[in-house]
Amino acid sequence: MLVFRQLFDPTSSTYTYLLGDSVSGEAVLIDPVFEQVRRDAALITELGLKLLWTLETHVHADHVTGAWLLKQRLGSHIALAAASGAAGADRFLQDGERVAFGKRSLEVRATPGHTNGCLTYVLDDESMAFTGDCILIRGSGRTDFQQGDARALYRSVRARIFSLPDSCLLYPGHDYRGLTVTSVGEEKKYNPRLGGEIGEADFAGYMKNLDLPHPKKIDEAVPANLRCGQPVAADAAPAAEPSWAPLRFTFSGVWEVEPHWLEENLGKVRVIDVREPDEFAGPLGHIRGATLVPLGELAQRAKELPKDKPIVAVCRAGSRSAHATAILQKAGFTDVANLPGGMLRWRGEGRSVEGGAL
Repeated sequence: MLVFRQLFDPTSSTYTYLLGDSVSGEAVLIDPVFEQVRRDAALITELGLKLLWTLETHVHADHVTGAWLLKQRLGSHIALAAASGAAGADRFLQDGERVAFGKRSLEVRATPGHTNGCLTYVLDDESMAFTGDCILIRGSGRTDFQQGDARALYRSVRARIFSLPDSCLLYPGHDYRGLTVTSVGEEKKYNPRLGGEIGEADFAGYMKNLDLPHPKKIDEAVPANLRCGQPVAADAAPAAEPSWAPLRFTFSGVWEVEPHWLEENLGKVRVIDVREPDEFAGPLGHIRGATLVPLGELAQRAKELPKDKPIVAVCRAGSRSAHATAILQKAGFTDVANLPGGMLRWRGEGRSVEGGAL
């Protein structure tokens, strides 16, 4: 069974695609974004997958790839087109090659035009294709910079993408209107730039007169992506990982700490219980030394809390306390984590409590 997730970066309107083989657990990630590496790594970990490859559809001009950073964190390898001009990849792909993950694979199709090194990745059964900026939903990638060639793009779409079955789903590198997927049949019929009876000269003339603004991040993104996302000294690095506890970052964006660590390190942290007073004194009891601040009062009372120790938020089952971590971070607390499972898990594992029923 195929594992498939479509992820989105709202800043650059970039789609990232995770594909995995559920039997082997092996996976690939197409077009990762540098600022979203923490999110992507959390999802891959939670799904129990092993990331083999990060794949680039091209050298991007609107965001920096997360390929290098994922390699550092997860041990994945980097692949992109041999024609890209990039350095630092583990594999430089040629037209017709296949990238395997478990029993599944992606066929590499060269689709130049937006850039010289544009690739489209086609799933082994031709049910899905990942087109990058070659063809978009009812549109196409730009051809006015970075080796752009409108005639080459037209030929790429017509020969390499429109030759797929009409039922093949096309997943683009971007969308700016909230659309997520299209199909070969739809684009052949409805794409206003490339579909129907539109000829190569018509498309070239259309693209020549688009008069689009220069990409805002091109001067930063292209050099970084030619290094496969590896930072240099002058680059701003992502925020350092918390080191005060062995934390886990979840796909929902919450740092979590395991109960066994908390029980062994209660003196090093401040436990904030965000349940209601009757719950705090109720059958589940509470963690020794915990401070009661009901969730509804937390935003207003956050300024009362000292910042001398990291904070672990706890509630009955872990939901309210997850929300509490976001409130505390907004209030300026940097070292904050949630206790997953809350007091139900804490009590269920037989950990010590104050109060509560025997």
